[in-house]
Amino acid sequence: MSYKILTAEFMHESNTFSRIETDQQAFRNGYILHADDAIAERGEHNTELAGFLDIGRKYDWQIDHVLSAGAGPSGKVTAAAFDCLAGPIIAAAKANHYDGILLGLHGAMVTDFYDDGEGELLQRLRKVTGDEIPIAITLDLHANVSRKMCALADIIVSFKTYPHVDMRATANHAGEILQRRLAGEINPCTVRVGCPMLEEVNGARTDSGPMIDWIRAARKWEQRDDAFAVSINAGFASADIAEVGPTVLVTGEGDIDAHRAFASSLAADIWKHRYTVLNDYLEVDEAASIAATFTSSKGPLIIADYADNPGAGSYGDATNLLRAMLDAGITDACFGPMVDGDTVQQLLQHASGERVAISLGGKVDPAFGGGPLDLQVELVSLSEGHYVGGGAMIGGLQRSFGPTAVVLVNGIEVLITTLAQQLLDLQQFRCFGIDPASKRVVALKSMQHFRAAFEPIADRVIVCDSGALCTPDYKQLEYHRVARPVFPLDAEFDGPTLPLPV
Repeated sequence: MSYKILTAEFMHESNTFSRIETDQQAFRNGYILHADDAIAERGEHNTELAGFLDIGRKYDWQIDHVLSAGAGPSGKVTAAAFDCLAGPIIAAAKANHYDGILLGLHGAMVTDFYDDGEGELLQRLRKVTGDEIPIAITLDLHANVSRKMCALADIIVSFKTYPHVDMRATANHAGEILQRRLAGEINPCTVRVGCPMLEEVNGARTDSGPMIDWIRAARKWEQRDDAFAVSINAGFASADIAEVGPTVLVTGEGDIDAHRAFASSLAADIWKHRYTVLNDYLEVDEAASIAATFTSSKGPLIIADYADNPGAGSYGDATNLLRAMLDAGITDACFGPMVDGDTVQQLLQHASGERVAISLGGKVDPAFGGGPLDLQVELVSLSEGHYVGGGAMIGGLQRSFGPTAVVLVNGIEVLITTLAQQLLDLQQFRCFGIDPASKRVVALKSMQHFRAAFEPIADRVIVCDSGALCTPDYKQLEYHRVARPVFPLDAEFDGPTLPLPV
């Protein structure tokens, strides 16, 4: 039997501490693709949509793909932007009879009118579809999964890798479960267990640490006949909302108490390992000191600024690390991105090779990550900022930094962009004439995602905290809506009462 399926992708990770609201232009700066345009751009790459289409071809589904939309992590999504993108999805569900719905979501969307963007979307869908049509959703591993999301979606499957390289595979997984539900073989629901932390202490790194064992245990539990997906979500600590933090989900049927007990055991182990921190966050001056004397024939030193990661909603214009590198006299290096559209516009008035005085970075909120740097630079190149990804995460996908400049300052090539994006693909340097593999030092703004592309070319990787908006020192931020007590904000908090609450 051929089933008619509505699909859509609507993704945003909202940093509620950001001063930059996520409006319709922010999504246009990312991507808004409708129907066949979305399929043409995203349908053969490592995307959720590609995974949905895989399953559609396998089972001869009639897929009606409404849209694919995503904006870079930033502040709360405006009501106008949410309605603009949710509207077509709801309208399609209302106007047509579908056998099932399959959505690629993030799981950490916060709007300016409601803390749970995904829950709001699902609630609007249920109002027009009723409770009988099955809804399956995929989520980023950094989702803040709400009780409402679990109540309204029958099937939830989250990414299992960080760096995220399994978007298509995750969509395959969710689609297979949906097919079984449509065929009447299973009747799944999702059990949720939360943990009183802002996030799993390592952001659920899957390349090392305790997450490896948790994922292994989850895969083993999925071998049960009544367990279809186990999702371990790290949470997203840059959202000041009540339902923030790690969750363990089991999508299954049958012995629900057993599923809940298993989820609770994993959540309890996440709590137990709350001090098992894998990263050694250096001060920027420490990182620069290491870089100043670094030599190797095997590859560059990679310095990752976790705190100014645009991939978590930081502004990307923090200057503390670049200032430290310049002070340390580091040469044969590259740095990126420095998000500063005003400086790019100034440089557009000049020609390559010119010496130009600029005030670089630190403009959005100098209290986080440092103020502007007054520099004399040589303009190397100017471009419109377009590039095509080449790595495991965004290979083949067209992206843009907006108007972009490369400047040379005291032996450091600096990539200056208009739009904020984290560095997670070698092409984000190479497309602008910078070869990171040939440098002695590569400084970039990213958390974990850079590892997929940059660890293979590196001799050594170090990470630092520049004091920017995504600092891992959460006590520097003012939380008001988070349920208290919570780790690590409340030092006196000894732990939750077991079993953990759903």
